[in-house]
Amino acid sequence: MERFQNTGQPDWDWWGRLWPTPGATLRDLGVTSGDALVEIGSGNGYFALPAARVVDPAPVYALDLDEALLAELSTLAEMAGIDNVDPVHGDARDLADHVPADVDVCLLANAFHGVGEPAPFVEAVADVLAPDGQFVVVNWDTRPREETTVAGEPRGPPTDLRLSPAETERRVTAASDFRQVRHVDLPPYHYAMVFER
Repeated sequence: MERFQNTGQPDWDWWGRLWPTPGATLRDLGVTSGDALVEIGSGNGYFALPAARVVDPAPVYALDLDEALLAELSTLAEMAGIDNVDPVHGDARDLADHVPADVDVCLLANAFHGVGEPAPFVEAVADVLAPDGQFVVVNWDTRPREETTVAGEPRGPPTDLRLSPAETERRVTAASDFRQVRHVDLPPYHYAMVFER
């Protein structure tokens, strides 16, 4: 199993500079109590853990290829007293093999630019969503990488991998019956697009 291109896991310190309140960001994206959620590429839980608090008592499936990061997520969840997050080791391209039931929200943050073949991936997302479920894609904006700095260092994917909102919409809707229902600006360097079927 290979990772999506350019999808390493940054540390929480600089994530915190971009999203100091990840739970509030998730609420801004429409995540609410009772939403079963899968985060693809969850890493060690910067979004998955607050998502578990937001959606409680519903489950959060935190899917990642890196078992060490998932073990760290489990430890952090235990320390925080969070018991509705389920770390799942697996490949997002086989999502239906790893998520046991239809989910209300599929969250993909900072990774869509690295999906080499978006059509089968988007189809896999569609297969696990409930009929009224939402696919939430968070992307770096298309500014040059040298302009998206965190703690004085350029961050994010290479400029040539970044996707405009129009290109993100094209890739998602070309692969499925999804339609865009919301565009959310996430300053300073991100945007989100919410799709429904």
